[in-house]
Amino acid sequence: MKTLLTHRLSQSEIMQLCALTQGEHNNHLKEELYQLTLDDDRRVAINALWTFTHFAVADNEWLYAKHDQLIDRCLNEKDTTKLRLILTLLLRQPFEKETVRTDFIDFCLARFTDARAPYAIRALCIKLAYEQMKYWSELLNELRQMLDLISNEPLSPGLRSAWRQVIKKIKA
Repeated sequence: MKTLLTHRLSQSEIMQLCALTQGEHNNHLKEELYQLTLDDDRRVAINALWTFTHFAVADNEWLYAKHDQLIDRCLNEKDTTKLRLILTLLLRQPFEKETVRTDFIDFCLARFTDARAPYAIRALCIKLAYEQMKYWSELLNELRQMLDLISNEPLSPGLRSAWRQVIKKIKA
């Protein structure tokens, strides 16, 4: 599997990897692929993460057990591509009221208000902040205030879209 991940992947190769690892009987292959997301070779790690973003919903559930580990990786990740992919994976996971982590809320709030952060990371962090804060009205008020703060700066279309989606959910 690692050999395949060492070069630029085509869409059909990604679909091949997804097919190879699908189903509960292939959880050992999902684990192997997950371990490759930690590989020292940046291309291998990014391709492995990229493959996980293409998983079907049923296979994506396998990653739920890695929830805290993925959050820990976000908090320490310096590579923006890896960070964007890990945030994408987290956005596909449920956030339970009982297990919400304040360190990750703080991370998301700091990232989406950082004008120097890439737009994709900021947009993902807006959505992830909402998914974690939606259980508490006082936190939603704080989120709304922070969103109002960034609304005055020029936002990319993607960032503006994420902003609008979350504002709509807060108002609902």
